[in-house]
Amino acid sequence: MIESEIEISEDLVRDLLREQHPDLAELPIREVAGGWGNQMWRLGNELAIRMQRMDTSPDLQLKERRWLPTLAARLPLPIPVPLRDGAPSERFPKIWTVMTWVEGTPLDQGSITRGVHAAEALAGFLRALHVEAPADAPTASDFGAHPKDCTDGFEHFFQAVAPADLADEIREVWGEAVAAPGWESPPVWVHGDLHPANVVVADGTLAGVVDFGALVAGDPAWDLAAAWLLLPAGGASRFFNSYAQSDEAAVRRARGLAAMRSLFLMAMGQAGDRGLPGGKANWGPAGRSALDRVLKGL
Repeated sequence: MIESEIEISEDLVRDLLREQHPDLAELPIREVAGGWGNQMWRLGNELAIRMQRMDTSPDLQLKERRWLPTLAARLPLPIPVPLRDGAPSERFPKIWTVMTWVEGTPLDQGSITRGVHAAEALAGFLRALHVEAPADAPTASDFGAHPKDCTDGFEHFFQAVAPADLADEIREVWGEAVAAPGWESPPVWVHGDLHPANVVVADGTLAGVVDFGALVAGDPAWDLAAAWLLLPAGGASRFFNSYAQSDEAAVRRARGLAAMRSLFLMAMGQAGDRGLPGGKANWGPAGRSALDRVLKGL
């Protein structure tokens, strides 16, 4: 990973607004910490600007522009809704999007204290999201796929950060996921990347879901893994009881994917500890806590 060649400053953001959306150009602008593929800026109290940064392709933002307005109308938690398009220009040769701001604190910087409420809120959100996707919905070979198609990714993170004393347990959970029957119904909408930095909390519970760059039509088990990644101990059981749309195979796939995603968070934490670009030191403890919950099952 390398640093962006273009420094995105407040002055640049304001100049781009003056060029393309002058009616918004005098609103207060302030940078939002975090972000790698895209950088976020607050715009006034109700808006945000998503700037393509390290992402090499505009496809993820274009996907959000295409689908989020439709999805937002039927989801019970707030999500960012694209409102204005920012086109590449001489000043900034990448795309950017003005979106609604989702109020709350990212979970990787906050906590859930109302576990029952959060479990039921997550279940309600995913029940609403997990409907059959249209034929032209985006697909992918990683997000939304069966765990057996993600073995290389699992091995990468396992070799990098798996605790030696838990290695056998982790492999057992992953093996059960790989062996589980796949999703046989039509592909449904899947967020695909539900981890603590991609949800926000307020008043001790879930308050919104952000970053739909991984949105695909696929296996809902990718999102069901959030029962372990986001919720405190005991929350997974409450979540699955409330979600009430998953069979044993889906739970096995979800638990294996949660193990892989926990290792991913731990690897990002390790990169942060080493001061590597894109690393997130606070993700390490979050990943380890999630892994402990995964290994305890429901």
